[in-house]
Amino acid sequence: MPEPEFDVVVFDVLGTLVDEPAGIRAGIRELDPTLDASRVEQLLSLWQQHIDREQRRILDGVRSYLSSDVLDLEAARLVADAAGVDDPTAVAALALSSRRLPPWPDTVAGLARLAERFPLIGLSNASRTSLLGLNAHAGLRWHQALSAEEARTYKPDPAVYQLAVTVSGLPPERLLMVAAHAWDLRGAQGLGMRTAYVGRPVGDPPTSSDGFDLHADDLTGLADQLHHA
Repeated sequence: MPEPEFDVVVFDVLGTLVDEPAGIRAGIRELDPTLDASRVEQLLSLWQQHIDREQRRILDGVRSYLSSDVLDLEAARLVADAAGVDDPTAVAALALSSRRLPPWPDTVAGLARLAERFPLIGLSNASRTSLLGLNAHAGLRWHQALSAEEARTYKPDPAVYQLAVTVSGLPPERLLMVAAHAWDLRGAQGLGMRTAYVGRPVGDPPTSSDGFDLHADDLTGLADQLHHA
């Protein structure tokens, strides 16, 4: 079997390996079990919009760096206020729902299969503490898990991808970045990493102008492609 053109596989976590909206949605339901499905989705959108907006403000230099734990707590307070819940204990529990995200059905087996052949690195915008919790909850297998907190910024800042390159001790073109978000893969490409898009219902699909190295419907399909590389 010919050797693949890379030596290390780097994975995005949120959305790619775990169903982030499902975990937050479950936390919102626990906050107020009387909410109907439509209201839960509205509150989920409020959470997501806050996280996206504040990470962008940090990337743009408008706001000083804050870890994902702080942003999650801010989002939880916004959601609780909108739901009419003012119990601090309930707000804190909602904030921690970001650490209780279910894996996609193919994730655990797919990682185990890929780990038989490649060193695996998780590279996430989640904080170190949050990453520890969600890795344990979802049963994710890594040889190394890296948080953007180490770079005090968020993807797609090149400094975050550089964390994986530095840890690997290899040139960036020897690393394959796997994500369900085209914006994430574009960021990795900017540093010279190889890229693989994996389709997820909550991802950011490629556009016609994207040129990623690999495309797969799930981790099983990706493992099949890499097995025959």
